[in-house]
Amino acid sequence: MTRNISVVLYIMVMIAVIVSVDFLIFKNRFWERLIVNIGIVMVFAVFYLRFLKKP
Repeated sequence: MTRNISVVLYIMVMIAVIVSVDFLIFKNRFWERLIVNIGIVMVFAVFYLRFLKKP
């Protein structure tokens, strides 16, 4: 049960980072927003797979 909660919290933090970067830095720049959002998701995925995923 705690595993599911930690994954949900991890996803919520990722969403919060994406939305805050979108609103603070890239308001009217579509392609830059898209590239940065993909980069943020990739960084979070690598961090999850490297440090948080248990075998």
